[in-house]
Amino acid sequence: MHRVALPVTDGTPLYELAAACEVFGADRELTDSWYELVICGEDGATVGGWLTAGVRQGLEALATADTVLITSCRDPLDPPSPALVEAVRAAHARGARVASLCTGAFTLAEAGLLDGRRATTHWAHTDLLQARYPSVTVDPGVLYIDDGDVLTSAGKAAGMDLCLHLVRLDHGTAVANALARTLVVPPHRPGGQAQFIPAAVGHGRHHVLTGVMAWALDRLGEPLTVRDLAREAGMSSRNLARHFHAVTGSSPLRWLHDQRVRRAQELLELSDMSVEQIATRTGMGTATTLRRHFSQQLGVPPETYRRTFRASAPDR
Repeated sequence: MHRVALPVTDGTPLYELAAACEVFGADRELTDSWYELVICGEDGATVGGWLTAGVRQGLEALATADTVLITSCRDPLDPPSPALVEAVRAAHARGARVASLCTGAFTLAEAGLLDGRRATTHWAHTDLLQARYPSVTVDPGVLYIDDGDVLTSAGKAAGMDLCLHLVRLDHGTAVANALARTLVVPPHRPGGQAQFIPAAVGHGRHHVLTGVMAWALDRLGEPLTVRDLAREAGMSSRNLARHFHAVTGSSPLRWLHDQRVRRAQELLELSDMSVEQIATRTGMGTATTLRRHFSQQLGVPPETYRRTFRASAPDR
């Protein structure tokens, strides 16, 4: 069972802690083996400034964790707990995957785990993170960054996005989507999506892109172009690109490509279709094209992905 350690320090914000507990700590029946969540840290530490955390294990629990998840600090202007910094550094050196939610990135940076890496945190604190740790390449415009064994996320809801991303890495797209439906949250927001949407562009179920996105998702097997999307949206290609970049952080073509790869992931997990059939169903055209784009985006060929996640996929 994959062990996730969630250390609590004095002043840990409630939202990020609760989100992580909901994802990794609740008893899920989505796979044969879910996560073992260990809440650890200082006994008597307060959560949200008012709730006393009665932890049963100290920071030594990080030494046996497969994933260490660092939540926000009370105030990024205050230096992180030296004991926590040392425990995180040791866990990473041992081989644990380490991830931070919101301003938890300051703890990772203090431990030296972000040196020479891209990282993010809540947009309101990115300048402080960059000034305090100049060896870190801080990106203020993304939801989360996956750098392999070290991951960072922006504030609040982006922490949930990162948690679901970790589930997707461990158990596959179908399981992560099933969990998102249970939690009634978006199944996937790419890490490169902008942290916030300009006020000039509306959002929600009546957003101008809602209809065209649904239309495109129903036609992924067709050779759609940006011009086709613009025609369906009733706007110029340039105006469509502006809206897509504001909402998704990418171009219409990039978004369409991501949806095709994501659909291929689901079909690999949940169907018996061949790679050639999936390439046709997702608009990739040929198995060669699907293998190339799939490997570029996910780092493994479709066949390897299917072997890895097929056993953990939920019932059809």
